[in-house]
Amino acid sequence: MFRRFCTALFFPLVVLSSSAPTLAQTTPPKKPASAASAPAATADERVNALTTNMAQALSLTPAQIEKVRDINTKSVRNVEAARQRYGQNPTKLRGYIEDIGLARLEQLKDVLTPAQFNRYQQKREEKLGVPTVRGYQGTPPPGMGNGRGGDE
Repeated sequence: MFRRFCTALFFPLVVLSSSAPTLAQTTPPKKPASAASAPAATADERVNALTTNMAQALSLTPAQIEKVRDINTKSVRNVEAARQRYGQNPTKLRGYIEDIGLARLEQLKDVLTPAQFNRYQQKREEKLGVPTVRGYQGTPPPGMGNGRGGDE
């Protein structure tokens, strides 16, 4: 359960940093079909797209935009490094990507206002259909107990 939760936290960044067809299907294509054989977007292009999207959706201030860009740059580069290093070990790669996503989320919490962070969580839930952090802070949502009678 925790692994699925962590994966959901970082999924938007993974989508932007991956060229895997299964992940690309979750987002609308941005290039014409003839560009399908073109190389994947560079890390800088992915960072810029992610940052621009967040700036518009969350009405970030110029200072926040720069901090978010730094966070996104570090996260995208760390994901790329993990893909190169652990590409042949999907289980280990997934664990590293989840850790990067959790670190990114914590950094974003420090930069965004509570209202912006809530909006960020809502947008991600709408887009991906995943539960937000609110559902994981302490008590599980009704009917979602762990079924073991103890803490997870």
